Amino acid sequence: MSHKVLVWDAPTRTFHWLQALSFLGAYLTAESEKHRDIHILCGFILFGLIVFRVLWGFVGTRHARFSSFLFKPGEVITYLRALLRGQAAQFVGHNPLGSIAIWLLLGLGLVLSITGIMLLQDDVSDVVVTLHGYATNAMLVVIGMHLAGVLVSSVLHKEKLVPAMLHGHKSAHPDHAIESAYPAIALIMLVAVAVFAYWYLH
Repeated sequence: MSHKVLVWDAPTRTFHWLQALSFLGAYLTAESEKHRDIHILCGFILFGLIVFRVLWGFVGTRHARFSSFLFKPGEVITYLRALLRGQAAQFVGHNPLGSIAIWLLLGLGLVLSITGIMLLQDDVSDVVVTLHGYATNAMLVVIGMHLAGVLVSSVLHKEKLVPAMLHGHKSAHPDHAIESAYPAIALIMLVAVAVFAYWYLH
């Protein structure tokens, strides 16, 4: 029997929304010399967030750990075929297609932030400039696919995935629940980002 159980811990949820905001902020200020500091700040925040997420992927709660969404290519294909038939299995954590989006968002975010930091140097290579631009465009595509996947999965399984990433609860068997949301770690993340932003801009 399914109940509303805690699935997504607070650090994972905080990372998710801060990653989205940092990329959005960087993207919207990319062409503005006036807001160059905001653009660079967002890039540094994105880099720091991804470093944290990689660490949390090894020591975090069960659904946040990388081991919980490592799927073989055959499993991804099987899920995709079932999805096209409207018969895809429901997952408590990330489903096979969703996991691909997560890996790509982390990888592209890392490429974006690192090439962005390299662009701060005076004698930067044209290759770095090109790679930064390609990574930005690829990130937009993946975000679009991710949003489409969230919509399809929400409709197919009649579950509210966006609210779940806000409050952390989903309908699932109690055995799938995590023991703690670790709100203190999420608070430390928020304070760290706020302090860094204040320091950088002043």
